[in-house]
Amino acid sequence: MATNKKSAANNKQEENFSKYIKAFWKIYVGMVVLAVLFFLFASWGFFGHMPTFEELENPESNVATEIISSDGETLGKFYLQNRTPVKFADLPDNLVKALVATEDERYYEHSGVDARGTLRAILTLGRGGGASTITQQLAKNLFHGEGSKNLVMRVIQKAKEYVIATRLERQYTKDEIIAMYLNTVDFTHNAVGIRSAAKVYFGKEPKNLTTEEAAVIVGMLKNPSLYNPKSHPNNSKARRNVVFHQMEKNDFITEEEKVALQNKDLEMHYSPESHKEGVATYFREYLREFMKKWVEDNPKEDGSTYDIYRDGLKIYVTIDSRMQKYAEEAVQEHLANLQEEFFLQQKNNKNAPFINISKEETEKIMERAMKNSDRWRMMKDEGKSEADIKKSFNVKTKMRIFTWKGEKDTIMSPMDSIRYYKNFLQTGMMSMRPETGHVMAWVGGVDYKYFQYDHVAQGARQVGSTFKPFVYATAIEQLHIRPCDSINDSPFTMPRGRYGIEADWTPRNSDGEFRGMIPYSEALAKSVNTASAKLMDRVGPKTVVDLTHKLGITSKIPEQPAIALGAVDVTVSEMVAAYSTFANKGLYMKPMVITRIEDKNGVVLYQQVAKPVEVMNKDIAYTVIKLLEGVTRSGSGVRLRTGKSNAASYKRVTGHPYQFTNPIAGKTGTTQNQSDGWFIGMVPDLATGVWVGNDDRAAHFKSITYGQGATMALPIWAIYMRKCYNDETLKVSKKEFERPESLSIDLDCDDHKETVKDSVDTNVEPMDEFGL
Repeated sequence: MATNKKSAANNKQEENFSKYIKAFWKIYVGMVVLAVLFFLFASWGFFGHMPTFEELENPESNVATEIISSDGETLGKFYLQNRTPVKFADLPDNLVKALVATEDERYYEHSGVDARGTLRAILTLGRGGGASTITQQLAKNLFHGEGSKNLVMRVIQKAKEYVIATRLERQYTKDEIIAMYLNTVDFTHNAVGIRSAAKVYFGKEPKNLTTEEAAVIVGMLKNPSLYNPKSHPNNSKARRNVVFHQMEKNDFITEEEKVALQNKDLEMHYSPESHKEGVATYFREYLREFMKKWVEDNPKEDGSTYDIYRDGLKIYVTIDSRMQKYAEEAVQEHLANLQEEFFLQQKNNKNAPFINISKEETEKIMERAMKNSDRWRMMKDEGKSEADIKKSFNVKTKMRIFTWKGEKDTIMSPMDSIRYYKNFLQTGMMSMRPETGHVMAWVGGVDYKYFQYDHVAQGARQVGSTFKPFVYATAIEQLHIRPCDSINDSPFTMPRGRYGIEADWTPRNSDGEFRGMIPYSEALAKSVNTASAKLMDRVGPKTVVDLTHKLGITSKIPEQPAIALGAVDVTVSEMVAAYSTFANKGLYMKPMVITRIEDKNGVVLYQQVAKPVEVMNKDIAYTVIKLLEGVTRSGSGVRLRTGKSNAASYKRVTGHPYQFTNPIAGKTGTTQNQSDGWFIGMVPDLATGVWVGNDDRAAHFKSITYGQGATMALPIWAIYMRKCYNDETLKVSKKEFERPESLSIDLDCDDHKETVKDSVDTNVEPMDEFGL
């Protein structure tokens, strides 16, 4: 009886256990079915959009347009997100190993989802480490971004990540996925993607990253803000050392290497990238304006317009990053020094920086500057009255200002800041290959962040004596004069009515002296005004203006005799291109800044071809070159050769003595009241023009000592060329200009031997002597 009861009890227990087993399997099967359905629903888009095959093939992303120099360096980018993708082949092995060791140890074993990692995350509720593989992180970055804080939504997002990850694994190779992932990460500080991160934090391309640098970047992946080497160096170093531990754990480095690496200090070369900072800022802004028009004129095949901030275009430009760097350094070295002299000379000027103008003229200048300011525009847009706006300009406020020793925080009124910035000498500098028209360097001002007016292409300034070679070239062609022929440097008056002038015009030389009979070679070298005026009288203003137009000068030039002395405004870019024609045997080349434009896939969308235009025969061009060589042998540019000068003080003439020995053709230019200083210099394969002056012409040096082109502009040219010559990789020519075969113009001037001495530019005329 007892046995039967025991047997019945056992049977009942077995039935109950069987019920639990069945219930378990029902629940298990149900959960599997639900999980399968859940993932199926996710893949079908029930929980929101899922990427199509085409979207997986071409994921939408904001890719920066990159500006690439002629020597292969990135000059800058146009972007909403500062991101430029790289291929796996451009990633260093140490970076890939650090990534896999730290973020996904079984990356090469799974197919997008790591089952072991997922199970560990579930069992430990995430405390044992995350379950996201590199592929899942890529899916998240590409298609939905940061995870939701809502638990239900986060589970749905995870399911979508799993589905997308498996699809990505079928679509791309493991190497491609790593590259895509690193290209999508936002590393903060305006660095999106591995290439921008390498540039911003270490100033180099990804392929050149050291193991320590690679570990810092991989360490940031966990939390780019918290482990940022710029913002949180201690956190970054600690996280970097975790990466080293993971690399050693996965046998990518040895224990000894790990210890040595962990003991190293955190090193960084922080190089922030922005539109207003970095190299070639003025050129990049010029290029941006060019691209705005280009995209309108060159639509995509579907008729839509390229977006320079999103479409990842590659713009290959003629600028050489090394020469651009040397040009910017030359400007910095000279103008930082010369600016000190300017401030010293203005110290006792109650109306600084303006010279010899009335109170009414000063007020007009200041009011015009005030109304052109961003502050005025913004307050006007806010509906403020003109009276209230003007009042605000006299209220002192905190501001950061530009100085040559770095930015400075100060307190001053906006009106005082306008006057402060009027003190600064500005510059426009362009360097160009005469034979190709390729622009190699472009400096539009002293600091784009504070002075956004481009003095290369935007700002036309009075050119002074740099205009005289155009008069001489016209005379050589029209009158068949030779450099050895003589002209009488004597008083000259052009009568009223000739060429339409309204009063007698009597130009004078700056020193008030006349030299009598001198060869034309000396007349140009010494920038003798009477000689240029007499030549203009013989050829007429129209023929000279016609020549300048053939030389590519589009600035309006009046057909008046006074242009012989440079009373005309022309841009730096136009002047350099015009002079280059003489070095290029009479062939004009329009300045070229872009060689080609490609889309993000490397398809060429635009390619520029140089088109030479014959302006004058090569004999005339060569003759002008020889005349301009005389300027640097015995004229206003002779300080390029010598070790001393007649100038009262050389403490501000940076880089002197220069002592160049190679052939240089050039011309200085100085305008009335010393408001504009020029030097345009050429060697056979490089023409470079420099202008220096204040933005407002009423602000200038008091005397010719510092206000001439030979002091303001020539030193920048000389420092730049010295740097170019010292860089043997550039191979800038030191040879003679090529002499045409069977030259038809006699250049033998042995009868007029010249003595080498420094002289100032002689085009320093009062306004009335320009006929204006």
